Amino acid sequence: MTWKSEGGIDKVLYLRAQPHDPWKCYNEFPQYYKPDLGGRSPGYATFLTLLRQGWQMVHT
Repeated sequence: MTWKSEGGIDKVLYLRAQPHDPWKCYNEFPQYYKPDLGGRSPGYATFLTLLRQGWQMVHT
C-alpha cells in the first residue's frame, strides 16, 4: 500500500498485490474496498482494514 496525491485533493490509497504489479487506486480492488469515512483521505477505511490483515505500507 502507498499514498499518492491525485490533483489537488488529499492523498489517495494505492495498492498492488505483488511487488512487480503496477500501483492501482484502491477502489479498483473490490475484494478489498471498504467505504470511506467522512473527513478522511480516500481509502483510509480500506487502509486500516488491510493494515490489520498484515499488508505493509510502502513509501514511494
